[in-house]
This record gives sequence, C-alpha cells and structure tokens, in this order.
Amino acid sequence: MNRVPLVDRNATTADRKALLDAIHGAFGATPNMFRAVANSSAALKSMWSSFGALGAGVIAPKLGEQIAVAVADRNACEYCLAAHTALGRKAGASAEEMQHAQAGESADAKMQAALRFALKLVNGRGQVGDADVQALRTVGFGDEEIVEILAHVALNLFTNYVNVAFAVPVDFPAVKLRRAA
Repeated sequence: MNRVPLVDRNATTADRKALLDAIHGAFGATPNMFRAVANSSAALKSMWSSFGALGAGVIAPKLGEQIAVAVADRNACEYCLAAHTALGRKAGASAEEMQHAQAGESADAKMQAALRFALKLVNGRGQVGDADVQALRTVGFGDEEIVEILAHVALNLFTNYVNVAFAVPVDFPAVKLRRAA
C-alpha cells in the first residue's frame, strides 16, 4: 500500500491541477508516481520540468530510457522499470535492447559506455574519475551529452526514491527486476 496519498487532479489546488492536467495530456492518464509527488507542488514542478528539459535535450530519448531502466533495476524500483521499459519501446528500442539495458548492457559501444557511466555514478554515489569521463569522450560523447547523462541519472534517482520510499502502486505493465531488492 502506498505511503502517501495519490492526489486526484480533480480535487486539488489550482496549481497542482494545472500540472497534473499537463501530465495527463502527455500520457493520456495521470501516472501514480506524479499523483504521489503532487503532495508537494514544489516537488511536482521540479520533477515535471526536469522531464521536459531533458526530453528536449541532446540525448536521444531511446538512450534516456535505457539509462532509466538500468538505474531502476540497480535501485530495485519496479515502478520506474515498468514505466521506462514501456517508454523505451515507444522511443524505438526493441524488447531485447531494453532487457540488455536493464542489465547495463548494449551491443552499441556508445550506448554501452553511457550505461556503464550511469551505473558507475549510481554505485559510486557520484564518485567517478577522469578515466570514466574520458571513456565517454572516446566513444564520441561531448560535454553537453556527458552532463545530460548525469542529469538523467539524477532525475531517475529522484523518481526511484519516490516510488520505492512511498510504495507507489505500479500502473504500467510489470517488468521483472534482474537483481534482488
């Protein structure tokens, strides 16, 4: 059972309703994660604006979703794993590519380097070295892309923590975690 109420977009403040209506319009429904975060207007604004900003960034949506499933699996976030697997498929990734990304793997060397870096950030709590950043440059990532990879990881840590800490009910098709919780 969820640990915070799921805010009803039709029974909340005007500012929360406006954001939840925008989210509803983007998804065709209001995902439970956003309904949980809507308990704080500031947190909801932060999360939604981060999704918008990164969605308009230089990192391809497919890679962003692959990073998300790798981070979700590492953090045992069933909600984000389910949501981003579905979103990754919509972004053009095959089911097999999403399964590999969940394990931090890709047949594409550039995507593999990004996933490796993302998981190193998560595992090391941000502690990476010069060689880790250089490995991204070696496969063709520029500084703007490198910073966005980190931003994707940070946003996914936020969403993972929301869903895990508040036991948000999954409202996307379930995907099995690869690692133990």
